[in-house]
Amino acid sequence: MNKRWYVVRTGQALFTIYMVITLTFVMIRYMPGGPLDYLRTQLIQAQGGSVDQQEMQRINSIVEARTNVQPDLPVWEQYLNYMANLLQGDLGESTWFNGDEVAVIVGEALPWTIFLMSVGLLLTFAIGIVLGAALAYMEGSRWDLGMTTASMFLNSVPYYVAAILLVYVLGYQLSLFPTRGRLPEGVSPELSITFLRGLIYHAALPVFSLVITGFGGRAMGMRGNSVRVMGEDYVRVAELRGLKPSWISLSYVARNAILPMYTNMLISIGFMFGGAVILEEIFGYYGVGYYMIRAINARDYPLMMGCFLVITIAVVIAIFIGDLTYGKLDPRAGGEADESY
Repeated sequence: MNKRWYVVRTGQALFTIYMVITLTFVMIRYMPGGPLDYLRTQLIQAQGGSVDQQEMQRINSIVEARTNVQPDLPVWEQYLNYMANLLQGDLGESTWFNGDEVAVIVGEALPWTIFLMSVGLLLTFAIGIVLGAALAYMEGSRWDLGMTTASMFLNSVPYYVAAILLVYVLGYQLSLFPTRGRLPEGVSPELSITFLRGLIYHAALPVFSLVITGFGGRAMGMRGNSVRVMGEDYVRVAELRGLKPSWISLSYVARNAILPMYTNMLISIGFMFGGAVILEEIFGYYGVGYYMIRAINARDYPLMMGCFLVITIAVVIAIFIGDLTYGKLDPRAGGEADESY
């Protein structure tokens, strides 16, 4: 890959983030019944529905602090101030949390979401890749037919349906796993066996609901890639040379079949953060998705926009990292990138 390719990809990522930030400003400033109008109306009603000019100035000051937008300034100046505040990490104040800073709320919740969804994503791909490779070598067998059918069925089940069933059966009926929370009561985040045990125990059902509904699609993808690679000429040449089957399967088949799965995993990061919104609500898992639902229900626009902004930027960064690293894993992609620019 040449330097121009890196510059173009970096520019695309930065432009996407810039457009997301601009979109949040437009939604806050111009959305009918948006946060400016909503907060102003709530504060006026709290004063009995009638306020003088001095009281209105105080209300506008509160609105400014909560949304990072100064209603009395020209739009272009509001936009510049909004961008400057975001660059300093100021996402405004939450109305639902009585004025707590949105950056603090989201920053505290983000590691929990990353942990939960990352474990689910890694397990999903690990199981799917191993199973898919095994099915490719058993193509046409009863095992292949049975597991392919089961994988397709599980992949068609929405993760939130599986989550609800797991909560009902394993949580309420059998009482094997907790149904809400991130940690047991009285346990604080620290490096200890008690903390790690509680962390895994409370994350078990959410992760299982992701894995059981997601590994099938990854297995089918890996199976298809493996079958295609096994038909390539270089694999047949390796067999004719008398190389060991284990060496062929690892160095030739698995290495090339797994490359498209890497791109698929990076794309899945977007669905991972999107899925966190519903999944964390079902399990009462206090991550970014949980707070976004709370913000939507409470019409807490600053918190809602903060969650939306952080999730979107995380997805853009993940895809950007994938763009930069895929060429290192597959030199053929790097060659194509060089020719295209």
